Amino acid sequence: MRLATIKLNGKEVASLITSKGAVPISIINEKLGKNWAEDMLEIIERGQLMEINEWFRNGGREKTEEWKAIPKEQIVYAPLYRRPRKIWGIGLNYVEHAADLAEKAPDEEPASFMRPDTTIIGHLDAIKIPVQSQKTTAESELGIIIGKICKDVERENWLEYVAGFTTIIDVTAEDILRKNPRYLTRAKSFDTFFSFGPILVTPDEIEDVLKLKVATVKNGEIYAQNTVSNMKFPPDFLVSFHSKVMTLLPGDIISTGTPRAVQINDGDTVECWIDGFEPLINKVIDLKLKK
Repeated sequence: MRLATIKLNGKEVASLITSKGAVPISIINEKLGKNWAEDMLEIIERGQLMEINEWFRNGGREKTEEWKAIPKEQIVYAPLYRRPRKIWGIGLNYVEHAADLAEKAPDEEPASFMRPDTTIIGHLDAIKIPVQSQKTTAESELGIIIGKICKDVERENWLEYVAGFTTIIDVTAEDILRKNPRYLTRAKSFDTFFSFGPILVTPDEIEDVLKLKVATVKNGEIYAQNTVSNMKFPPDFLVSFHSKVMTLLPGDIISTGTPRAVQINDGDTVECWIDGFEPLINKVIDLKLKK
């Protein structure tokens, strides 16, 4: 099942994505007499995603294909949601990216950091290079969305706690980070530095997460790409590891690391491509040039 949050009549509403377009959850509720939440984060927090997916896999897919959908060319995507309790980022999770920064890839534990939800933007929103930065970079990443409260999860059980996966563009004020590694939080926390969505893909839609290819694309050209299986710390490890640090909550996000970061400048377009996912696309504006 594939879901998104779309902008409709001045609101941001959760919708199923079909081959024909978007079907808002409100329409499904009307047709089925259901009372499912119409906000994506609320659906996840209430544990309704599994119920909706069970309906979808047992005849719902065919029904939604028959219903009138908002055509794909008319869909305006919002971020999947805007107020997760936690956003974990994973640095240097591919050896090649560590080499870009002249850093040694972590051997035993992931290089984790957290960022605020005020960084969140969505598909086609603008990434804004701040006046404080002269070198800003963007990174395509696979995002893991937690679906249940979990603590001390073992690696073999990780998928039981995953609501789905999505595309992410993680942005860094790299010149600030290079001044001192302790500036990591600030370098990652400017507004618009976390593009999130547009599609949530449930685990049953993905044959093998480890085979997914993640690509950082700038102005239509693939700048770097790699396969999830080449991560130093794969998704199952990341869910297990972070659940042993703190309780993970429904809607928490783990952004799993990038094949490589690319410097972005005013007027650029940066994209995250992942096999089988809708591309995530953002334009770039340099605020230093807009004064």
